[in-house]
Amino acid sequence: MRYPAIFKMLPFILPLVFVIPVLTIWLQKDLNPISSQDLQQVKTVFTGIFLEALPFILLGVLLSSLLQLFVKEQWVRRLTPKNPVIGVLFASMLGILFPICECGMIPVVRRLMLKGMPAYIAVTFILSGPILNPIVFASTIMAFRSHPEVTIGRMGLAFAVAVTTGLLVYVFSRSSPLKRSFQEFAEQGSSKGGRLQHEHPKTWRSMFVHAGDELIEMCKYLVLGAFLTACIQSFIPREELLALGNGPAASYLFMMGFAFILSLCSTSDAFVASAFTHTFTVGPLVSFLVLGPMLDFKSLLMLSATFKTKFVIGLSLLVITLVFIGSVAVNALFGG
Repeated sequence: MRYPAIFKMLPFILPLVFVIPVLTIWLQKDLNPISSQDLQQVKTVFTGIFLEALPFILLGVLLSSLLQLFVKEQWVRRLTPKNPVIGVLFASMLGILFPICECGMIPVVRRLMLKGMPAYIAVTFILSGPILNPIVFASTIMAFRSHPEVTIGRMGLAFAVAVTTGLLVYVFSRSSPLKRSFQEFAEQGSSKGGRLQHEHPKTWRSMFVHAGDELIEMCKYLVLGAFLTACIQSFIPREELLALGNGPAASYLFMMGFAFILSLCSTSDAFVASAFTHTFTVGPLVSFLVLGPMLDFKSLLMLSATFKTKFVIGLSLLVITLVFIGSVAVNALFGG
């Protein structure tokens, strides 16, 4: 089925749900011309985001290339649980074995899906892997030593959202959500000189060639996401952003939007969130810590490059809704 051109742009329009309120408040103020200090701030923030994410993308594409060259489709299908409940539980625990940041998760999952992994298991892994792993668990404990309920709430809500989303994808998404099938990837590889598994021997050289192709494809979206995020962080004062957080519901929406805009790595976002412990209760803090690794600006662009537009829109809205409801429940559970 073909969709109107404007519908295909919705993954890029979706961020405006968070960005427009921020820009509206900013534009109401007296604006000064952009200074060299502002441009330097953009460069510094962009470099920080890019360098923070790049090692994880490198790890992701290298692991993806290993899967492409040395893992057979039959192995993936044989090891994948047939029961959907067991499958999503299995996928939610994969982050313990593969502690990869959200940036490196997408190329790995795409390769596993091309090898035969079902979409509902892949989506569960994408959402849970960046949070439910030992590195993120340890960093959250360190950042919230005096507030263990934040760590418990983060891990518990991430598990619940990932499992619920995976089961809903199993029920409602029967066809492959990938933009391109294995045959289309094969045709693309042939047009580039035959850089695919069946045309190359399984050597280390072919693995790095394949990794280079995937790195270039993923970095296009990382660069764009990092640049736009750097502009938002540099030109909009945090004091104005904090003004959006007044009110019970607004505090959740603010922290979720803040996580989306900042696009922090899941291994370091807990230390940023800890600065708000005296401003917000546990619920908004948990919403920041769960939504960011699951859905931020740069990862949304990367998802849009991998999955069909309709699927990305549905997945994004579902995750936002579940995180909001779940963080309110966490706040009520721990006495807000």
